[in-house]
Amino acid sequence: MKTKILALLCALAVFAAERTAAQPPSDIPYWRNLKVLEVNKEYPRTSFMTFANKNDALSKRFEESEYYQSLNGTWKFYFTESYKNLPENSTDSRTSTAGWADIQVPGNWEVQGFGTPIYTNHGYEFQPKDPQPPTLPDNTPVGVYRRDITVPDNWDGRNIYLHIAGAKSGVYVYLNGREVGYSEDSKNPAEFLLNDYLQPGKNTLAIKIFRWSTGSYLECQDFWRISGIERDVYLWSEPRTAIRDFSVVSNLDDAYRNGIFKLTPMVKNRANQAANVEVAYELLDAAKNTVASDSRSLSLAAGEEKNTLFEKELSGVLKWTAETPSLYHLILTLRENGETTEVIPYSVGFRRIEIKPVTTGERTDNLLLVNGQPIILKGVNIHEVNQKTGHYVTEDLMIRDFELMKQHNINSIRLSHYPQSRRFYELCNEYGFYIYDEANIESHGMYYDLRKGGTLGNNPEWLDAHLYRINNMFERNKNQPCVTFWSLGNEAGNGYNFYLAYLLLKEKDKNVMQRPVNYERALWEWNTDLYVPQYPSAAWLEEIGKNGSDRPIVPSEYSHAMGNSNGNLDLQWQAIYKYPNLQGGYIWEWVEHALLEKDENGHKYWAYGGDYGKDLPSDGNFVCDGVIDPDRNPHPAMTEVKYVHQDFAFEAVNLASGKIRIKNRFFFTDTDNYQFRYNITENGKVIRTHTIDVRLQPQASEVVTLPLTGLKPKPGYEYFLNFEVALKTGTPLLPLGYVVAIEQFKLPMEQNKPAYRASAGPELSIAQQQGIVSVTSSDVTFVFDKAAGVVTSYKVNGTEYFADGFGIQPNFWRAPNDNDYGNGMPYRLQIWKQSSHNFHV
Repeated sequence: MKTKILALLCALAVFAAERTAAQPPSDIPYWRNLKVLEVNKEYPRTSFMTFANKNDALSKRFEESEYYQSLNGTWKFYFTESYKNLPENSTDSRTSTAGWADIQVPGNWEVQGFGTPIYTNHGYEFQPKDPQPPTLPDNTPVGVYRRDITVPDNWDGRNIYLHIAGAKSGVYVYLNGREVGYSEDSKNPAEFLLNDYLQPGKNTLAIKIFRWSTGSYLECQDFWRISGIERDVYLWSEPRTAIRDFSVVSNLDDAYRNGIFKLTPMVKNRANQAANVEVAYELLDAAKNTVASDSRSLSLAAGEEKNTLFEKELSGVLKWTAETPSLYHLILTLRENGETTEVIPYSVGFRRIEIKPVTTGERTDNLLLVNGQPIILKGVNIHEVNQKTGHYVTEDLMIRDFELMKQHNINSIRLSHYPQSRRFYELCNEYGFYIYDEANIESHGMYYDLRKGGTLGNNPEWLDAHLYRINNMFERNKNQPCVTFWSLGNEAGNGYNFYLAYLLLKEKDKNVMQRPVNYERALWEWNTDLYVPQYPSAAWLEEIGKNGSDRPIVPSEYSHAMGNSNGNLDLQWQAIYKYPNLQGGYIWEWVEHALLEKDENGHKYWAYGGDYGKDLPSDGNFVCDGVIDPDRNPHPAMTEVKYVHQDFAFEAVNLASGKIRIKNRFFFTDTDNYQFRYNITENGKVIRTHTIDVRLQPQASEVVTLPLTGLKPKPGYEYFLNFEVALKTGTPLLPLGYVVAIEQFKLPMEQNKPAYRASAGPELSIAQQQGIVSVTSSDVTFVFDKAAGVVTSYKVNGTEYFADGFGIQPNFWRAPNDNDYGNGMPYRLQIWKQSSHNFHV
């Protein structure tokens, strides 16, 4: 362990030194320089907004602050397929944009007619074969965005920042023709302090983006490879002495009853003189009643930053879970010279996340616990997908996704394979989802060989780039209640860089929430707290569940949802519900990535890989592998997803006597808000309906006896017992009466139908000659070829129904679906296709 700690300290020292090092030689541009990850960018922080007073902070949205100015909308845009053709003065504020195009921000430029969208799964789109990092194409496309900005008058004397929530890939910022800074890591925000570059009145902002940068080698995810500004862009301001960031511990005590609250505001004085300030906080419950508060004075020299710690234990707090997303309102206030200078609101959820030994019967397993309970993660993987804009997802679209997830009993989301936007986390806090937060790291195109020239995860030259992205994710999302555990990335090999990345995250979260860290390519190595395999079989889950494991098992990807898919989910979930060390899994994936296009006749269609450009790398329709369409309509398989995830189970104990066991699978929710009802059908027609009074605590079960007397079965009829569980009152995303669970049993009450007796017909005669069997009458002729094993003729009243001898015959083949092609089934099982032709008996 000492060796690990020493390695971590060395990594941290290198990481810190890298961020403050002198600028590299100017002959290597930032976007091509592996050692340049950012220039003049603010250190990452929690995503929050500052307000003028407490009332505004509690009643207004993030974007409604008087210190927020959106830059979303129409910008001027200059695009060229090669940076070599970019005019040198394109970022100069004196250069006219009269001949430039218009572009919508946010929104990827390829979706707006500039450049070509490329879809490929795991190769680099700019070098599919034999990539040589950090080498980049000589003709890398570049786009320049321009617009004018005017700073509001009431921002005078304040720190003014540009916030780019997400842009891909190498991002330069210019203000009034002067370079402000540079950033990589497209799925985390970049902030720049603008004060030294602003002028009175109108200012010209330019953002120059290279489609590829050295950072692209760590962004080889399975999605559309498209570019530009793909999240919100805005200006915001704060007082010269302000809360730069804060850290929130909102944990539970060992009894899981009382809240452990720790708040560390980080106050920075950017003024030229000393400042004396008072920093205060209030913690409010849902009814806006104060449950904790405190204040403290700080003296800061010019340029100084100081932290201060507030601590409080709160008895009987309401706890946050995905089932019960109880939130408190944190209000941070800064005062200077007796006047309030800023107020910051933030949501706080009390929860405790840990991995601990749990004894179940005769076995003990290390399990993932939330608030002392081992949970089951009913998850999906999600990419940022919008059929109209590319990667820019609006809040309305997010809410539609969350609504569909709640409708189908999904409680967890893996952010594949990068952090999402700020609003995504806020809505997950509010609606209740366990978030598997993943760093923006995937170098799949380099694959997994640990030797030199193989995976970047074991290449020390890329250590800083890995730790940079880990740090960006942690610092922004450390205070989000929904973040349940961290991920180091996806399909980027393992090795030295990921060992240090694991230690870095552990060290940084040690004094915050101590959340688990996982990584799928670590497999069973020490640098993952959970084993998160991809695409295990039901048989493997049964075996590992039975034999046990040294850590929780949660497949990071399973049940590939491409085409006609997601079958046999019940077999996997039988094992998950059976064995405690199996704690759920994440379906690949949520939404299909197709882009909405129109053909020459104006007909709409969904485009996928290969539909754009010519002779470009493509993995075709592999990008269309979600459980919902790009327009957010569920696939038929979602019915199966809802069923295996449902939180109430029904087991037939004795159907003849009406005994049914009902289990509440929730971990934190009783049955008070659910109505249980059943009906009995006779050949599909409802003949009896009842409700049941079910009162179950979380994880409890009981056997109920249903009155089945008085049912008189009719000959030839089938009888089914059908259960439904519905909401008594609505939730934020589900209406009153919504059915959350179903079950069906066939009742053992059949009466034999009288045997069919055919009416008398012409006498049949049977003849055999040279392997041909003929059955004939005056009305019918039936011919069977014993050697071929097929019926070659069937005539009724002279009409031939098996023309050309093609009639009933064995067939061992079906049309392959997308997943069959993906796993090589047509090749592996070709013998069965051939066996359906020219066979002999």
